[in-house]
Amino acid sequence: MSYIIPVLLTMIIVAPITWVLAVAHRKKTYESKIGSAEEKSREIIDEALKTAETKKREALLEAKEESIRTKNELDKETKERRAELQRYERRVLSKEENLDKKAETLERRETSLTAREENLNRKLAEAEELRSRQLTELERISGLTKEQARDYLLHMIEDDVKHDAAKKVKELEARAKEEADKKAKEYIVTAIQRCAADHVAETTVSVVQLPSDEMKGRIIGREGRNIRTLETMTGVELIIDDTPEAVVLSGFDPVRREVARVALEKLIVDGRIHPARIEEMVEKAQREVEMNMREEGEAAVLEVGIHGIHPELVKLLGKMKFRTSYGQNALKHSIEVAQLAGLLAAEIGVDVRMAKRAGLLHDIGKSIDHEVEGSHVKLGADLCRKYKESAIVVNSVESHHGDVEPESLIACIVQAADTISAARPGARRETLETYTNRLKQLEEITDSFKGVDKSYAIQAGREVRIMVIPEQVSDDDMVLMARDIAKKIEESMEYPGQIRVNVIRESRVTDYAK
Repeated sequence: MSYIIPVLLTMIIVAPITWVLAVAHRKKTYESKIGSAEEKSREIIDEALKTAETKKREALLEAKEESIRTKNELDKETKERRAELQRYERRVLSKEENLDKKAETLERRETSLTAREENLNRKLAEAEELRSRQLTELERISGLTKEQARDYLLHMIEDDVKHDAAKKVKELEARAKEEADKKAKEYIVTAIQRCAADHVAETTVSVVQLPSDEMKGRIIGREGRNIRTLETMTGVELIIDDTPEAVVLSGFDPVRREVARVALEKLIVDGRIHPARIEEMVEKAQREVEMNMREEGEAAVLEVGIHGIHPELVKLLGKMKFRTSYGQNALKHSIEVAQLAGLLAAEIGVDVRMAKRAGLLHDIGKSIDHEVEGSHVKLGADLCRKYKESAIVVNSVESHHGDVEPESLIACIVQAADTISAARPGARRETLETYTNRLKQLEEITDSFKGVDKSYAIQAGREVRIMVIPEQVSDDDMVLMARDIAKKIEESMEYPGQIRVNVIRESRVTDYAK
């Protein structure tokens, strides 16, 4: 314990001394740092002053350079402007000289024109004097006074004016007719372009393919009993020849031919071919064909877009699938006529549905004309009356070949649509004999007129060209002759579409230079 007290006293004495010494050392350190900081600040201030002086001198130099450059540019621009003004001045002087020259030229021309005017006035006076003398001489020679000659000229002018007026009226009438024809052609062409139907040229025979030539013997049967039974039941002739794996069915009734084809195909698939089986298959084929005809009729009505047609008429429409006219399928033709009639009716502004209905039924008589006596026009009208079709439809059916007069615009539309469908290129085909007879008949009709030298039927009978004798037929006679020939062709012939009549008159005058 005795040594602790001195230690404590020592620590008490040393601690304040140590603290005083530490404070004195720290103060001295701070003073030295402050001195060095002031020195650095003075150095920084001096450096900043030097840098500012340098920047100032550089800015002054750049300003002087910019002012010198601007002055040079202004001097250059001033020189260019001065040069441009000098060019303008020279151009103005040149134009003034040209104007002076032109003024001198105009003065000379004015002087010349004045002299010419005086000369013309003198000549006009002489001409007036000469005209007076000639007028006096003409009155003496003609024996007419001035007033009489005036009346005569007025009469001539009046005749000429009347002729010109009549000619103008004729031209206006022709132009109006041409515009009407053009509009009608536009409607028809639009309808043709919007309705393009396929045409099938059918024949009077059908071909049934066989799985092998051995089937021919089974079709013929023992002593030919099978083939006789089939021909008796269907009314169609079977032609079995050397054609490999095929049998030809020949008959003019397309429905019977279709029944025979369906029955034979069923027999071939079944394989059991004997008279009893043949009778059974023929009955099935008849029912199938009748069902097919009804479906085809319903499809046609649906395609055209009309409704309310009697079921029997629908069935007869389907029967027309197996009927052809000049190779054109009757059902396809009726559908096309209905579509064309609807398009034309829409263009003109009449009832489209009624036009389609009349167009679809216009040839309905062809479905029974093989079975009932009478033309298809009369038969079709009777069928429409029987099944309560409207008077417009009945009249359209009756008048579409011109047998009666059309009583409505729809009947005329059906006529036009029927002609368009029949006259399409490729729509119908004719035998060579019918074709040559028509050409021959055309030429005979044209040759029968007086003054005709030669005539030629060209373009498959759609045009006839007539060469006339110029001494016997004048230009006015040609117009009348063309109309008369066209009228006689319409009365004497039946043809699809139209026939163009061209009358050609050529006159030549020959002389010789000696």
